[in-house]
Amino acid sequence: MTLTVVDMHTGGEPLRIVTGGYPALPKGTILEKRAYVRDHLDHLRKILMFEPRGHYDMYGALLVEPDLPGADLAVLFMHNEGYSTMCGHAMVALGRYAVDEGLVARREPVTTVNIQAPCGLVVASVEVRDGKAGAVSFESVPAFLFARDQQIELPDYGAIGFDIAYGGAFYALADCHQFGLEFGRSRVRDFVDAATVLTETLKTEFPLSHPDHADLAFLYGSILTDGMDAFSGEATKNICVFAEAQVDRSPTGSGVTARLAAMYARGEIAIGQARTFESIAGSRFSGSVTRTAKAGPHDAVIARVGGRAYYSGRAEFIVEPDDELGRGFLLF
Repeated sequence: MTLTVVDMHTGGEPLRIVTGGYPALPKGTILEKRAYVRDHLDHLRKILMFEPRGHYDMYGALLVEPDLPGADLAVLFMHNEGYSTMCGHAMVALGRYAVDEGLVARREPVTTVNIQAPCGLVVASVEVRDGKAGAVSFESVPAFLFARDQQIELPDYGAIGFDIAYGGAFYALADCHQFGLEFGRSRVRDFVDAATVLTETLKTEFPLSHPDHADLAFLYGSILTDGMDAFSGEATKNICVFAEAQVDRSPTGSGVTARLAAMYARGEIAIGQARTFESIAGSRFSGSVTRTAKAGPHDAVIARVGGRAYYSGRAEFIVEPDDELGRGFLLF
């Protein structure tokens, strides 16, 4: 078995793009492909994401044949728990990758790349100058505030207020100060513990629904913020803890989209206002609401999120037949 990859990162968050080694997938919709990979090829995810080749917070992308008219490529996302429906930092990286690899015709000053994700079509705009791809922004699927001003009792934390918003995936949004946390002072581990308790409690006590497909109706994670949601020229900080307590090093593209949807619904940002979002690692994404939309019964927005991705390596991985640990493991 040989698996080949290109490694990139966006704002410090890794993306391992599979370039070879996966078998051909059956025809079908992207959600059917996602289900097939989950049910039949999950051993390959573990080889690529887990140790000794990956780590607890590794993230990956598998390019597949699109089934949506107008899509240039389609992608399945993978992480330590399984397969997500949207990933903004990956879209930034894949936009640049698609231009560099000739998956779309290169055009200056901006090349458009239409990428089908499990949540729908994402339109990436790649800046190109002197033939070289640079910064990338994208417009994702309609994003909306699903639940506003909710409250739940959490062990060790008491009553916590939260919203739930959708930005290609569902996230709980909560001010970190409710947990006694502060950016720049509290440990990352403490943020992870608080966000994980919130996510796991809500998964069992707060049902979700999505107008397009039941497969999209799951809580992907929690985003703890600095509480600075009202529009300002200052950056607002957040940390996204998703999947199996995985920490996003970037501000989280789908998370920023969800935050923008919540901000707009609350009247805290207007169409066209640009906001800066900063991650736990200090990296930054730009974000704005470009227009309103609908998602079934929900009032929604189309958000634009921008950042920059960089290459970090290329690799060829093998697994020897008698190497049990080489099939992938994680230390919790």
